[in-house]
Amino acid sequence: MSYCCSSFPPSPPPLRRCLRSPLLTLSPKALTLTPRRSSLSVRCSLSDPFVLEIAEKLEDALSSSPSIQSLPLQRLRDSSSQSLLSRSWPSSKDEPFRFTDTSFLKNSSIIPAPIPPLPSFSLDSPSPNLISLVDGHFATSLSRLSSLPAGAFAGSLSALPPGPIYDRLLAAIASADEFQDRDLFWDLNGVGAPDIAVIYIPAGAWVVDAPIHIRFCYSEGDEIGSQRLRLSNPRVLVVVEKGAEVGIVEEHLGVGGSEERCYWANSVMEIVIEEGAKVTHSYVQRQSMNAAHIKWTFAQQESSSSYELMEISTGGRLSRHNLHIQQLGPDTVTELSAFHVSRSNQTQDLHSRLVLDHPRGYSRQLHKCIVCQSSGQAVFDGNIKVNRFAQQTDAGQLTRTLLLAPRATANVKPNLQIVADDVKCSHGAAISDLEEDQLFYFQTRGVDLQTARDALVFSFGAEVMARIPFEPVRKSVTSQVKELLANQ
Repeated sequence: MSYCCSSFPPSPPPLRRCLRSPLLTLSPKALTLTPRRSSLSVRCSLSDPFVLEIAEKLEDALSSSPSIQSLPLQRLRDSSSQSLLSRSWPSSKDEPFRFTDTSFLKNSSIIPAPIPPLPSFSLDSPSPNLISLVDGHFATSLSRLSSLPAGAFAGSLSALPPGPIYDRLLAAIASADEFQDRDLFWDLNGVGAPDIAVIYIPAGAWVVDAPIHIRFCYSEGDEIGSQRLRLSNPRVLVVVEKGAEVGIVEEHLGVGGSEERCYWANSVMEIVIEEGAKVTHSYVQRQSMNAAHIKWTFAQQESSSSYELMEISTGGRLSRHNLHIQQLGPDTVTELSAFHVSRSNQTQDLHSRLVLDHPRGYSRQLHKCIVCQSSGQAVFDGNIKVNRFAQQTDAGQLTRTLLLAPRATANVKPNLQIVADDVKCSHGAAISDLEEDQLFYFQTRGVDLQTARDALVFSFGAEVMARIPFEPVRKSVTSQVKELLANQ
């Protein structure tokens, strides 16, 4: 593959300049248009003041950041700032947020997380390749990369010298501007990301037995009832070249006293998978039960490539994963598995979209959720779109939810949009409590009722956990989920 330096379009004016222009008015009064007002002025005047206030705070917080001079980051911020001018805060009237209540975010004082001091805590990983991001900042002292193949790079984009790899990553960053399904939270991340952690795997390289473990750590939390949320915007870019293979373990957690505090994590991960390459992605979310966790995953797959995602989500007062995958070539394989646990006053939300545009695509999606308590909620909106030229596609989708308490809620919407006429596609949904026949089977063999229920509940999610390929992570997640379910 040849590399060329990315060319960017002219920069739009920074958001702060838009906000403070004398032509712009954020008054709640009716807007009167005059010939002197530019279209940009009109857009700012019609924007959501709460959204613009958050964006302005993010720009203020980054004004002293060392990365402020980074050209790729500045281009990302300018593009996201421009897009934010037309964004409003989501409500239940918006279809993507029909069942997802974000009002507690809007009713809180949003404060950007400051640049973290030298970490006073330590992290360990069973993998020799560890990337640590603390409140969105790359933490060199908590990272180690001792088992990468020749030509590979993992670290902060600002630490990468100019050259072919740098140019390739710049092109990938620029291409994200063409992503049409981006939303408010994607753009807020673009405005507020203090850095971009990048992973580059060269053609033909393998990083499988010792996967790259990315720890997203959140250390700036506020006390419960403070009505304040510290906002972090970590961003990661992964580029896997032709014929390469990599394992990625992505983990989100509170650290340094924030394990039970209030904060808002708003992360983005972009993955570019070239022809014949393979990515195995294990995603573990175990945030504070008082945190908001909103995450974007955007994957682009070239022909004959493979992407496998295993997702385990148990933390967060609000946890929402926006997953968007594009198959950009024929003979592409996508396998998605998710297991969520929703407890007291907790929402677990997965919105996924898979777009197939080429022949012989293959996809499987399995979503499972356990809602343990009456105030818990599960949300699933899974869209698979099979376009006209995606002939001989084989796509399957299944969602199953287990409701263990009265008034526990599940809102699921598996859906297929099929334009091609030579396909094999299926989808299904099931929502239920434990079946009496299953419990009776255990009891007839001398197993007491509580033990039978515990075994059935745990085995419901074990199918997804067993798919995590890296054994230490699989054992850790299994132990955590078993303890969590036992205490319900």
